[in-house]
Order: sequence, then structure tokens, then C-alpha cells
Amino acid sequence: MSIPLEDNFEDVLGKAIRGTGMADEVLEFLTGVPVATIEKLRDGEADEAALRAVASVLGLDAATLVERAANAWAPEAVDVEGLRQFTTSYSDMLVNSYLVWDPSSREAALFDTGSDSSAALALLDELGLKLTALFLTHTHIDHVMDRDRVAAHAPGIPVHVNALEPVEGATRFRAGDAFSIGTLRVSTRLTRGHSPGGTTFVIHGLSVPVAIVGDAIFAASMGGGVVSYEDALATNRKEIFSLPDETVLCPGHGPITTVAEEKAHNAFYPEYK
Repeated sequence: MSIPLEDNFEDVLGKAIRGTGMADEVLEFLTGVPVATIEKLRDGEADEAALRAVASVLGLDAATLVERAANAWAPEAVDVEGLRQFTTSYSDMLVNSYLVWDPSSREAALFDTGSDSSAALALLDELGLKLTALFLTHTHIDHVMDRDRVAAHAPGIPVHVNALEPVEGATRFRAGDAFSIGTLRVSTRLTRGHSPGGTTFVIHGLSVPVAIVGDAIFAASMGGGVVSYEDALATNRKEIFSLPDETVLCPGHGPITTVAEEKAHNAFYPEYK
């Protein structure tokens, strides 16, 4: 199934406006773009000249924002042995979860549950994998709501969550702690901003590095600074964009992407263009 990008250009624009706290009247003063035109942009009416004018003031890359408005890019499909993406519906959204396994030992872990983990659990049985852990990127309801089904399928497996977002019945860890899935190593990085303890799990030992990023990064966008826009930008730069370019990024919404593709196509990070 082809998964659409999570955010349109107006979503990117809206997140930047909310994050910077810049009123439309201030944008008009700084750019000369009338408030009425800015309102149309926020409603999804693309105007390339206006988009380019407001992008730099908001810290966005103009060319990739225009590219998103034209629907001119999508990440290339990714196929990694030991990684599978599952997409389920929650309200009017699509939400992802991921199954990761060690091809040699057949041990597996689930990262988030989405709204329905049944397809992931069925694949476990089909491939003869042993589920040894559930990792939570963050605790927003769309990512954790099917925990009971996972627990029923694999009674007693540990559920790991960042100590900054404790939930009942889960074991708390701190960023920097490491885990294993058979011979695979899982390192943890704090990518807070969208949530207090948002965590990126970096998996070492597959054919390429894989990072389960939750809502820290989306293809051509990011989750937005619900807690802190500045922290969301900064921790993504430090903890995600510092990974090797070939690193596969598995977001909580939208298609899988890579560090290289986000450097080239994510408007929130103009410094990599």
C-alpha cells in the first residue's frame, strides 16, 4: 500500500507559524505579503511567490516548501529484511507501528501498536518469530492504544517507555539506555518537543541502520512542537540528522524515508539544502 505524506504544505506552514508564535500581521510587516494572502496559504491555496516570501522569515526552506505544495516529491520505497511497517486508522489519521526482527535468532520487537496490532501479530506467527518486547516512541493514544492485544499475544513481555512519559505497567528507561533484539542492538535518543519523552530507537545490525522516530520526523515534515517547537527542531538536528545518510527513518505517520531524503526535502531544515 502506498502511504501518503502526512503533511501538506499548509500543515508545514501552520506548524512553523504556531511554533514561532508569529502573527499574520507580523508576517505581513516583515514580508509585504498581505494578511488575506497569508490566510489563503494557511487554508491550502498555493501562491508560490507568497510561499517563498514567508518561508525564510519562518525559518523554512522555500524551495522544498514550494516542492511540497506542488506534490512534486515522495520518498523512494524502502525494503529492509527484518523490518515491516503497519498502518492503521485512528480517527481521520493513519498511524504506523513497526515490527523489527533479527533474521538469525528470530527474536522480534514491536515499536508502538497503532490502533490495531493484529496484522503485526499475525506476521509474527506466520514467520515463526518470537516477540520479546514492545517499545513505545511516546504515549499519545494513537500509538499505544492496542497494548492489551499485544500483551494477550505475548504474556509477560516487557513494555519499554521513556521515564519522562511513564505509563502504568511499562518499564521506564532513560535516553542513552540500550537494548537487544537477538543479535540486534537498540540504542535510544531523546527527541523531545512533540512530546516530553519522545524517543528515537536506532537499530544496529540490519543491512542498514534503522531509526524508529515516532512523531519526531515525518517525510517532508515533523510532528510539531506540542511541548516545545524549539526543542523539536533542536533534538531532531542533534539526534536524527547526525545519523548516517543511509539511515532508514520510520515515522509515526506517513511513509518511511531516510536521513538523506529528509536533508534534501524537509523544509524545516534549510541548512542541509
